[in-house]
Amino acid sequence: MVVTSLKPVERPLALGDQVYQTLRANVRNGKILPGQTLQEVQLAAQLGVSRTPVREALTRLASDGLVTSDGRSFVVPSLSLADVDDIYEVRLLIEPEALRRVAAQTGNAVVRAPIMAALEASAAAHRAGNNENFMAANALFRQSWLSLVPNPRLVHAVELYADHVHHLRTLTLGNAKVRNLVLNGLKRIAKALVAGDGDAAALAMRNHLNEARRSFIAAVGLEPRKPLSATASKESKTSKPMTLAG
Repeated sequence: MVVTSLKPVERPLALGDQVYQTLRANVRNGKILPGQTLQEVQLAAQLGVSRTPVREALTRLASDGLVTSDGRSFVVPSLSLADVDDIYEVRLLIEPEALRRVAAQTGNAVVRAPIMAALEASAAAHRAGNNENFMAANALFRQSWLSLVPNPRLVHAVELYADHVHHLRTLTLGNAKVRNLVLNGLKRIAKALVAGDGDAAALAMRNHLNEARRSFIAAVGLEPRKPLSATASKESKTSKPMTLAG
């Protein structure tokens, strides 16, 4: 007789996955900096694992474009202006449309509750001048709306390309004026989501990303160029500018 009350045993992440997630998080939060060498032996010793899961994790990070091979080691690449343009070109293609899909659901107060809670947490952290909490709340805002995107491949793409520039938040969000601009941007996105207005949400995200690109370029001292598209440039003129990184 089959025991119907039994449930599948939850399996922990494989060791390679754990190492991958750990290294990816440290790239995202800026603890592993561009130009920093990553060697299997040293990482294995630091993490208390064998070289095999480290090798697997580094290979996955290289496939994501978050690290590059440098002989027998890997390194977090320093982004050129062309790299930044490429990353934000992809982000401008996918993130506004992802948010447009979400807006069809967020007219429901229960559905949008996590997004609004993250917005309130961002406002509270800004008032307190707590940069670390502001970054955490900002990340939670993104996670909250991303959790409503029905296409997991689209979610993965959004997260991947955001990861490429995520560490720049540590260089920009310590500035109270920048945090205020970011907060105002989140409020505009949230307003569109409350109204269930997909077009307004997509427009707010486009402006958000174009200002993020400019902020990134200013933070790393690259020579600025014109906006990535005439459409994006035209749309940005119709909405109040924002400045942020990530």
